[in-house]
Amino acid sequence: MPSDFRKLLCARFLFTFAVQMQAVVLGWRIYDLLKDPLYLGFIGLAEAVPAIGLALYAGYLVDRKRPLIVYRRVMYVSLLSGLVVLVEHIFETHFSLTLQAGLLYFAAFLTGTARSFSQPAIFAAIPRLVERSSLMQATAMSSSAMQVARIAGPAFGGLVFGFFGAITSSTLVCLFLLAASFAMILIRKDIPAPESRNQHASIKDEFLSGGRFVFKHPILFPALSLDMISVLFGGVTALLPIFAEDILFVGPKGLGALRAAPAIGATAMSLYLSRTTGFRTGKWLLSAVTGFGVCILVFGLSTNFYLSILALGLSGGFDSISMVIRSAAVQLTSPDHMRGKISAVNSIFIGSSNEIGELESGIAAKLLGTVPAVYLGGALCICTVGVIAYLSPSLRKMDLAKLAQN
Repeated sequence: MPSDFRKLLCARFLFTFAVQMQAVVLGWRIYDLLKDPLYLGFIGLAEAVPAIGLALYAGYLVDRKRPLIVYRRVMYVSLLSGLVVLVEHIFETHFSLTLQAGLLYFAAFLTGTARSFSQPAIFAAIPRLVERSSLMQATAMSSSAMQVARIAGPAFGGLVFGFFGAITSSTLVCLFLLAASFAMILIRKDIPAPESRNQHASIKDEFLSGGRFVFKHPILFPALSLDMISVLFGGVTALLPIFAEDILFVGPKGLGALRAAPAIGATAMSLYLSRTTGFRTGKWLLSAVTGFGVCILVFGLSTNFYLSILALGLSGGFDSISMVIRSAAVQLTSPDHMRGKISAVNSIFIGSSNEIGELESGIAAKLLGTVPAVYLGGALCICTVGVIAYLSPSLRKMDLAKLAQN
């Protein structure tokens, strides 16, 4: 792979590592301050509002600007988020409870703002740094780097937070984001903005063109819908602080392990996917999401820390298969001049499933109880697979090897 691609992977790794570290601190601090699962869900909402609200503009901007410059600015906004959290920790004895919580939610808002531009920039840059024939491998490598960061970030963040406190954790987050910014500066290749094929289109049409492409596509729309609905209801990330403190009794260090477990499974699977061609069909995608739902049900049933870790690890492995197949499908079917806008629509689906899913988890846990909320989410995830498999024969028959040849 080209050296500039590897530098981009390094920057993405450090960025994801820092964001995952900060997520552990944010979740624990909010629950420690407010003692209510609903407020954990509000962290997801604070990220989702800018991540989804700015997504179409982000795609439009990436398709008109240099994607690497956009991604570099993502690092700067994330660094500001880290500094806000650091200030909250340093002056916590001088701030009221309301102000402390407000600063933490503002930091989550800044993270969501950065994320809205992050994915379109990455999706637009990678296909122009590697050959098309290497795109599946590059996608798997990028996924592996991100998943390794998702392992190490929460685990490291939980350990540092548990042993050394919030100030040290937040300081390290800022240092990692500075290192990510430096890695971006080292990239030599300048990727120009792609030439638009529709010079006379209105801004409204430009904004909506990515959505029209996805919604009319026989593979992308059902694939993205499958991921959005399954993770929206099946995700348990927002509830992990409750499991760590009130069900499994493992504290912040255990929370770091719980946050890291899905990424451990995802990384192992991503590394395997980067060396094989056996997971390139729609049937594998549907099977993987089914496996994810089953793992969530097992996690909800478990009161044993090690069984919970195993269930979350396997869920990450299944989710990795889904993510790699879906990401490759998006990149292989996207015209160069629309990569940013199509990826922005993809990020809306992902943001809806992840951040709004955290809000859904918080509300469901508040109304039904934590464990019943997890049961319901796992069951709905499995039901979603059956419905989409029935409604979308094109997704069932999808073969990425054939898409790469077109």
